[in-house]
Amino acid sequence: MVGQWWKEGDEKVVIRCYNDQRDRIEMECVEKSCEIGNDQTFLFTDTLGDPICRIRNTPRFTMLVAEVRNKLVGSIQGSVKPVKLQDKSVNVGYVLALRVMPPYRRHGIGSMLVRKLEEWFMSHNADYAYMATQKDNEASLGLFVGKLGYVIFRNPAILVNPVNPRGLKLPSDIGIRKLKVKEAASWYRKHVVSNADFFPDDIVKILRNKLSIGTWVAYYKNNDKIISWAILSVWNSSKVFKLRIGKAPLSFVILTKVCNFVGRFLPFLGLTALPDLFTPFGFYFLYGVHAEGPLRGKLVRTLCEHVSNMAVLDDGGECKVVVVEVDGESNGSDYSLRRCVPHWKMLSCDDDTWCIKPLKREENTTSLSDFTNMFLNSKSRCLFVDPRDV
Repeated sequence: MVGQWWKEGDEKVVIRCYNDQRDRIEMECVEKSCEIGNDQTFLFTDTLGDPICRIRNTPRFTMLVAEVRNKLVGSIQGSVKPVKLQDKSVNVGYVLALRVMPPYRRHGIGSMLVRKLEEWFMSHNADYAYMATQKDNEASLGLFVGKLGYVIFRNPAILVNPVNPRGLKLPSDIGIRKLKVKEAASWYRKHVVSNADFFPDDIVKILRNKLSIGTWVAYYKNNDKIISWAILSVWNSSKVFKLRIGKAPLSFVILTKVCNFVGRFLPFLGLTALPDLFTPFGFYFLYGVHAEGPLRGKLVRTLCEHVSNMAVLDDGGECKVVVVEVDGESNGSDYSLRRCVPHWKMLSCDDDTWCIKPLKREENTTSLSDFTNMFLNSKSRCLFVDPRDV
């Protein structure tokens, strides 16, 4: 794809597929340039030398780059997968990692990258395209919602909790059991799929992936009268990429030092010592978090603490935080999940914004207004966050 982009001259921008041998070094420069160009950046990503590490585990994926005078100036990534959406089986394309170097912004390169990726989605039979950004990212929302026809449909919260290096004591009245893959898949299909959007049709492949550590269910040992239970699966993102905190506000730096001092010298106060988050660190991502029963809250919290203890014992110190993403709306089970999942507010994010767009406009499909209303009225359904999208 070739197009005019520089209004004063006759430069051309070329959109093509990423070539690992040819482009890897230049892509590192693009990533670094975009980090430096964003004054609001708080969390940085270390791809461990693999620019497409975040999409490698999806069924079908691609990465496109933008070139000007044989120089890489932008990129975008995308994947296609089958999911359940509004009780229907559809293919969705996920847009992520849109990058344009600061000197080349506001010239239509971002739009060209997205449109070319949407063409790739449609060539792979995708029914919808979706993306995630932050609600205060005016540039991103202006492009996707204001210009490209996407609709805001969910505002989930990303909850982050530091791993306690001393370990956590779990309640004695709660039992925890690890499920086999087939058992976990059956559990999800029985209890989750009927009330969840974006539930992946290939859930078994996810559970069998080498990055998926396992699935655990929690229950009360003396469960004669009140039946409550909770389930979650764990994805080891530490093996894919690392994170690090940069440009942290002074308040965070001070809090880190205070927590570490108190945690080290006054452990009886029970304050969690923060791990070193200023150098690259890994994390566990919790997915498929679901609970039922009147006493489910304590079970969810116990499972999260169990995973934190796993990180201390099993991961060689690579995993420093545990992350989960749940619906931010006050609707049903995910609302209670948000209240029960242990997290630090300063590390968490409650302004994640998901946007979606229909790619197929046939005669028998709904209008854009009906499509918008359909998703605005679907907030009673929970949101299944695929760990491969993280």
